Amino acid sequence: MDEHPADLRGDCEQCVGLCCVALRFAASADFAIDKDAGQPCPELRPDNRCGIHTELRQRGFGGCTVYDCFGAGQKVSQVTFAGRDWRTASRAHARLMFDVFPVVRQLHELLVYLTEAVALPAAGPVRAELRGALDRTERLTRGTPAELGALDVGAHREEVNVLLLRTSELARSGAKGRKKDRRGADLFGARLKGADLNRASLRGACLIAADLTGADLRGADLIGADLRDADLTDADLTGVLFLTQPQVNAARGSAGTRLPASVTRPAHWTA
Repeated sequence: MDEHPADLRGDCEQCVGLCCVALRFAASADFAIDKDAGQPCPELRPDNRCGIHTELRQRGFGGCTVYDCFGAGQKVSQVTFAGRDWRTASRAHARLMFDVFPVVRQLHELLVYLTEAVALPAAGPVRAELRGALDRTERLTRGTPAELGALDVGAHREEVNVLLLRTSELARSGAKGRKKDRRGADLFGARLKGADLNRASLRGACLIAADLTGADLRGADLIGADLRDADLTDADLTGVLFLTQPQVNAARGSAGTRLPASVTRPAHWTA
């Protein structure tokens, strides 16, 4: 089963450049400029394409290369706002579009996690609840602009997270010895070369620039973990839980890095 259906992957051809307009950028190692929410990126062309797409990393926009809207861009553009373009909409209408986009993006991220969770063999005891949460979340994504703008998406995330945490515990229950719980751990720059993190919980852990060369991450829970510039060279992520494409894109790796089928090996990784 494909854990991440096509409609949960960004399709820029069907979007009106929302990520390049709605979101705020802060000048940093990831973005070359400051940009306020609702202000178009100066590199966005009238046809909603990026003018420097092939040179983003070289031009200081590495953050753009790792971003994924999980299909929220085309949903908001083509479904929520029925193909309207923010350029020709009223100011109030455009502002609502920009407000709704991050909400739908969060809902689509939850759909990615829930779709994966439902398919896990170990999820049997909670599969019915997961399917219910999946259906509710999908229905929310199809709300009107006003409904989405008023949605308490944080509260919905908390409800879904309870189920995802239970699913994670079930999937990792076969770990030998004491379970490794590193939830929310500050592992910035940590030296974890060859570490045994098999079925560990790394939910929300900061793994920025961590050395995970050759680490055993099989079956680990990586939901929300920050993998920016983490070195996954020759690491084994077989069966890892809740790993997203943006996380993989933000990390470093090699041809020897073993990844789950739900993500694609980034083109910028070393051969």
